[in-house]
Amino acid sequence: MPLKWRKFSGEAIEIPIVEAVEEAIKRETQKGFKLKVCIGTDSQVKGPETEFATVIVFLREGQGGFMFLHNEKTRQKYSIKERMLVEVSKSIEIAYELCGLFTQYDVDMEVHADINTNPQFKSNDALREAMGYILGMGFAFKAKPEAFASSSCANKAVN
Repeated sequence: MPLKWRKFSGEAIEIPIVEAVEEAIKRETQKGFKLKVCIGTDSQVKGPETEFATVIVFLREGQGGFMFLHNEKTRQKYSIKERMLVEVSKSIEIAYELCGLFTQYDVDMEVHADINTNPQFKSNDALREAMGYILGMGFAFKAKPEAFASSSCANKAVN
């Protein structure tokens, strides 16, 4: 079953995400914008549920941006490290699905991980594996504090 995506306004995206992203790239480049896309996932544990929010953030060079979002809930239990790596795998999954478009339209793309580079934080346990996973897939990688797609945008999308 395909993931349900929406715009930040809440408006549902009714077409496959690959088509929606391609339409957005075409529309924005026709307007003369140079785009960069950042993909990130964040999660929150609420009682027995963990909610994940994945975002595709489109940045118009010097002109703001917009994003598409997807939320998903599960009752599966995770350690912090597992949850960080599930976040990364969700981001990589969508990055991989879209990377052909980004190559075709010459759009830079980064995968953002909501993982702290400071070893004092528990999420740091997952940093090496996450970085290896993302870079091994051939994607550019950003962690906190540069990972705004996951730590700011997706964070706001987790209810």
